[in-house]
Amino acid sequence: MGAAVGVVLAAGLGTRVGADGNKAYLPLAGRSMLIWSLDTLSMLTDVARTVLVFRPGEFELARDTVEHELPYIPIELVEGGSTRHASEFNVLQYLGADIDTGAVDVVAIHDAARPLAAPQMFQTAISVAREFGGALPALPIEGLARVGATGLESVADLGPLVRVQTPQAFRAPELLRAYRSAERDGFEGTDTASCVERYTDVQTRIFPGSAANLKVTYPADIAVAHRLLTDRPGPADRPGPADPR
Repeated sequence: MGAAVGVVLAAGLGTRVGADGNKAYLPLAGRSMLIWSLDTLSMLTDVARTVLVFRPGEFELARDTVEHELPYIPIELVEGGSTRHASEFNVLQYLGADIDTGAVDVVAIHDAARPLAAPQMFQTAISVAREFGGALPALPIEGLARVGATGLESVADLGPLVRVQTPQAFRAPELLRAYRSAERDGFEGTDTASCVERYTDVQTRIFPGSAANLKVTYPADIAVAHRLLTDRPGPADRPGPADPR
Protein backbone atom coordinates (compact mmCIF):
# COMPACT_ATOMS: atom_id res chain seq x y z
CA MET A 1 0.00 0.00 0.00
CA GLY A 2 1.26 3.44 -0.90
CA ALA A 3 0.93 6.66 1.03
CA ALA A 4 -1.95 9.09 1.28
CA VAL A 5 -1.42 12.72 0.28
CA GLY A 6 -3.53 15.55 1.66
CA VAL A 7 -4.08 18.55 -0.62
CA VAL A 8 -5.40 21.94 0.46
CA LEU A 9 -6.67 24.19 -2.31
CA ALA A 10 -6.03 27.89 -1.69
CA ALA A 11 -5.94 29.32 -5.20
CA GLY A 12 -9.27 31.15 -5.21
CA LEU A 13 -10.47 34.65 -4.41
CA GLY A 14 -12.60 36.15 -1.65
CA THR A 15 -15.09 38.34 -3.46
CA ARG A 16 -18.24 37.15 -1.65
CA VAL A 17 -16.60 37.19 1.75
CA GLY A 18 -15.48 40.78 1.18
CA ALA A 19 -11.74 40.12 1.16
CA ASP A 20 -9.49 42.32 -0.96
CA GLY A 21 -7.35 39.34 -1.93
CA ASN A 22 -7.24 35.62 -1.28
CA LYS A 23 -9.62 34.77 1.57
CA ALA A 24 -7.55 31.70 2.47
CA TYR A 25 -5.12 34.04 4.26
CA LEU A 26 -7.74 35.83 6.35
CA PRO A 27 -6.95 35.66 10.09
CA LEU A 28 -9.13 33.26 12.07
CA ALA A 29 -8.63 32.67 15.79
CA GLY A 30 -4.98 33.70 15.73
CA ARG A 31 -3.79 32.10 12.51
CA SER A 32 -4.41 32.25 8.76
CA MET A 33 -7.46 30.34 7.58
CA LEU A 34 -5.53 27.87 5.43
CA ILE A 35 -3.21 26.96 8.30
CA TRP A 36 -6.01 25.20 10.19
CA SER A 37 -6.47 22.58 7.47
CA LEU A 38 -2.74 22.17 6.85
CA ASP A 39 -2.17 21.65 10.56
CA THR A 40 -4.97 19.09 10.81
CA LEU A 41 -3.54 17.10 7.90
CA SER A 42 -0.02 17.21 9.30
CA MET A 43 -1.17 15.50 12.50
CA LEU A 44 -2.72 12.47 10.77
CA THR A 45 -0.72 9.25 10.66
CA ASP A 46 -2.65 8.26 7.51
CA VAL A 47 -1.25 11.26 5.63
CA ALA A 48 2.40 11.02 4.60
CA ARG A 49 2.58 14.29 2.65
CA THR A 50 0.69 17.58 2.75
CA VAL A 51 0.47 19.87 -0.28
CA LEU A 52 -0.74 23.47 -0.45
CA VAL A 53 -1.97 24.66 -3.84
CA PHE A 54 -1.43 28.42 -4.03
CA ARG A 55 -2.78 31.02 -6.43
CA PRO A 56 -0.50 32.08 -9.31
CA GLY A 57 1.63 35.02 -8.19
CA GLU A 58 1.31 34.16 -4.48
CA PHE A 59 4.26 31.83 -4.00
CA GLU A 60 6.04 34.15 -1.57
CA LEU A 61 2.83 34.72 0.41
CA ALA A 62 2.19 30.98 0.66
CA ARG A 63 5.80 30.16 1.55
CA ASP A 64 6.12 32.91 4.16
CA THR A 65 2.76 32.10 5.76
CA VAL A 66 3.61 28.42 6.13
CA GLU A 67 7.14 29.07 7.37
CA HIS A 68 5.91 31.57 9.94
CA GLU A 69 2.83 29.72 11.22
CA LEU A 70 3.85 26.06 10.76
CA PRO A 71 7.64 26.28 10.96
CA TYR A 72 8.25 22.63 11.83
CA ILE A 73 5.80 21.04 9.37
CA PRO A 74 6.96 20.05 5.85
CA ILE A 75 4.40 21.51 3.47
CA GLU A 76 4.89 21.11 -0.28
CA LEU A 77 3.83 24.04 -2.47
CA VAL A 78 2.26 23.72 -5.92
CA GLU A 79 1.04 26.57 -8.10
CA GLY A 80 -2.66 26.39 -8.93
CA GLY A 81 -4.52 27.29 -12.10
CA SER A 82 -7.21 29.70 -13.18
CA THR A 83 -10.02 27.34 -12.06
CA ARG A 84 -10.52 24.75 -9.34
CA HIS A 85 -10.26 21.96 -11.90
CA ALA A 86 -7.01 23.38 -13.28
CA SER A 87 -5.56 23.60 -9.77
CA GLU A 88 -6.44 19.98 -9.12
CA PHE A 89 -4.86 18.90 -12.40
CA ASN A 90 -1.69 20.83 -11.54
CA VAL A 91 -1.28 19.07 -8.22
CA LEU A 92 -2.02 15.67 -9.75
CA GLN A 93 0.63 16.29 -12.40
CA TYR A 94 3.03 17.23 -9.60
CA LEU A 95 2.27 13.91 -7.87
CA GLY A 96 2.06 12.00 -11.14
CA ALA A 97 5.36 10.13 -11.01
CA ASP A 98 4.73 8.91 -7.46
CA ILE A 99 1.18 7.91 -8.35
CA ASP A 100 2.36 5.97 -11.40
CA THR A 101 4.90 4.02 -9.33
CA GLY A 102 2.39 3.27 -6.56
CA ALA A 103 4.17 5.39 -3.95
CA VAL A 104 0.96 7.44 -3.58
CA ASP A 105 -2.25 5.43 -3.40
CA VAL A 106 -4.85 7.96 -2.20
CA VAL A 107 -5.24 11.71 -2.65
CA ALA A 108 -7.55 13.71 -0.38
CA ILE A 109 -8.49 17.15 -1.69
CA HIS A 110 -9.83 19.82 0.65
CA ASP A 111 -10.87 23.47 0.42
CA ALA A 112 -8.86 25.95 2.47
CA ALA A 113 -12.17 27.78 3.01
CA ARG A 114 -13.31 24.86 5.22
CA PRO A 115 -10.97 25.32 8.20
CA LEU A 116 -13.16 23.36 10.61
CA ALA A 117 -12.93 19.90 9.04
CA ALA A 118 -12.12 17.48 11.86
CA PRO A 119 -9.26 14.95 11.70
CA GLN A 120 -11.75 12.08 11.73
CA MET A 121 -13.35 13.40 8.54
CA PHE A 122 -10.04 13.15 6.69
CA GLN A 123 -9.37 9.70 8.15
CA THR A 124 -12.79 8.45 7.10
CA ALA A 125 -12.42 9.86 3.59
CA ILE A 126 -9.05 8.17 3.12
CA SER A 127 -10.09 4.78 4.51
CA VAL A 128 -13.33 4.70 2.51
CA ALA A 129 -11.47 5.72 -0.66
CA ARG A 130 -8.95 2.94 -0.13
CA GLU A 131 -11.73 0.39 0.23
CA PHE A 132 -14.16 1.52 -2.48
CA GLY A 133 -12.27 3.97 -4.70
CA GLY A 134 -13.77 7.31 -3.71
CA ALA A 135 -15.32 9.07 -0.72
CA LEU A 136 -16.96 12.39 0.02
CA PRO A 137 -18.82 13.84 3.01
CA ALA A 138 -22.36 15.08 2.52
CA LEU A 139 -25.28 16.44 4.50
CA PRO A 140 -28.95 15.85 3.63
CA ILE A 141 -30.91 18.82 2.31
CA GLU A 142 -34.46 19.10 3.61
CA GLY A 143 -37.37 21.47 3.20
CA LEU A 144 -36.74 22.30 -0.46
CA ALA A 145 -39.38 23.20 -3.02
CA ARG A 146 -39.33 24.32 -6.64
CA VAL A 147 -41.44 26.85 -8.46
CA GLY A 148 -43.69 25.30 -11.10
CA ALA A 149 -46.51 26.48 -13.33
CA THR A 150 -48.98 26.26 -10.43
CA GLY A 151 -46.69 27.56 -7.69
CA LEU A 152 -44.46 25.69 -5.26
CA GLU A 153 -44.03 22.00 -5.96
CA SER A 154 -42.43 19.19 -3.97
CA VAL A 155 -38.98 17.97 -4.96
CA ALA A 156 -39.55 14.56 -3.41
CA ASP A 157 -39.61 12.96 -6.86
CA LEU A 158 -35.97 13.95 -7.32
CA GLY A 159 -34.91 11.53 -4.61
CA PRO A 160 -32.64 12.29 -1.63
CA LEU A 161 -30.72 15.51 -2.05
CA VAL A 162 -27.41 16.19 -0.32
CA ARG A 163 -24.97 19.06 0.12
CA VAL A 164 -21.46 17.89 -0.70
CA GLN A 165 -18.47 18.98 1.37
CA THR A 166 -14.73 18.39 1.35
CA PRO A 167 -12.39 16.58 1.93
CA GLN A 168 -13.00 14.34 -1.07
CA ALA A 169 -10.63 11.40 -1.36
CA PHE A 170 -9.96 9.00 -4.25
CA ARG A 171 -7.60 6.24 -5.22
CA ALA A 172 -4.75 8.08 -6.86
CA PRO A 173 -4.34 6.09 -10.12
CA GLU A 174 -8.00 6.44 -11.07
CA LEU A 175 -8.02 10.10 -10.07
CA LEU A 176 -4.98 10.91 -12.17
CA ARG A 177 -6.35 8.95 -15.11
CA ALA A 178 -9.63 10.88 -14.92
CA TYR A 179 -7.88 14.25 -14.97
CA ARG A 180 -5.60 13.25 -17.81
CA SER A 181 -8.68 12.23 -19.80
CA ALA A 182 -10.42 15.48 -18.90
CA GLU A 183 -7.40 17.46 -20.09
CA ARG A 184 -7.49 15.58 -23.39
CA ASP A 185 -11.22 16.32 -23.84
CA GLY A 186 -11.23 19.88 -22.51
CA PHE A 187 -13.65 18.90 -19.73
CA GLU A 188 -13.81 20.82 -16.43
CA GLY A 189 -15.69 19.34 -13.52
CA THR A 190 -17.51 21.31 -10.84
CA ASP A 191 -15.63 19.38 -8.17
CA THR A 192 -13.28 16.43 -7.89
CA ALA A 193 -16.05 13.83 -7.79
CA SER A 194 -17.68 15.03 -11.01
CA CYS A 195 -14.51 14.42 -13.01
CA VAL A 196 -13.99 10.98 -11.47
CA GLU A 197 -17.62 10.06 -12.16
CA ARG A 198 -17.33 11.06 -15.80
CA TYR A 199 -14.15 9.17 -16.62
CA THR A 200 -13.96 6.16 -14.29
CA ASP A 201 -16.14 3.43 -12.82
CA VAL A 202 -14.94 4.22 -9.29
CA GLN A 203 -17.55 3.72 -6.59
CA THR A 204 -17.71 7.06 -4.80
CA ARG A 205 -19.23 6.45 -1.39
CA ILE A 206 -20.91 9.15 0.66
CA PHE A 207 -20.25 9.35 4.39
CA PRO A 208 -21.82 11.73 6.94
CA GLY A 209 -20.58 15.28 6.72
CA SER A 210 -20.76 17.78 9.55
CA ALA A 211 -22.73 20.97 9.97
CA ALA A 212 -19.66 22.37 11.74
CA ASN A 213 -17.60 21.86 8.59
CA LEU A 214 -18.81 25.16 7.20
CA LYS A 215 -17.36 26.87 4.16
CA VAL A 216 -16.32 30.47 4.76
CA THR A 217 -18.14 32.19 1.92
CA TYR A 218 -19.82 35.31 3.32
CA PRO A 219 -18.73 37.88 5.94
CA ALA A 220 -20.96 36.35 8.61
CA ASP A 221 -19.18 33.02 8.17
CA ILE A 222 -15.93 34.57 9.40
CA ALA A 223 -17.43 35.36 12.80
CA VAL A 224 -18.93 31.87 13.12
CA ALA A 225 -15.70 30.15 12.15
CA HIS A 226 -13.69 32.37 14.49
CA ARG A 227 -15.92 31.44 17.42
CA LEU A 228 -15.77 27.71 16.66
CA LEU A 229 -11.99 27.74 16.21
CA THR A 230 -11.13 29.84 19.26
CA ASP A 231 -10.81 26.85 21.58
CA ARG A 232 -8.64 24.84 19.20
CA PRO A 233 -4.86 24.74 19.77
CA GLY A 234 -2.88 27.34 17.88
CA PRO A 235 0.66 27.20 16.47
CA ALA A 236 2.23 27.89 19.86
CA ASP A 237 0.58 24.74 21.27
CA ARG A 238 2.11 22.41 18.69
CA PRO A 239 5.37 20.67 19.67
CA GLY A 240 8.50 21.44 17.68
CA PRO A 241 11.28 18.99 16.80
CA ALA A 242 13.11 19.63 20.08
CA ASP A 243 9.97 19.60 22.20
CA PRO A 244 9.79 16.43 24.33
CA ARG A 245 5.99 16.42 24.46
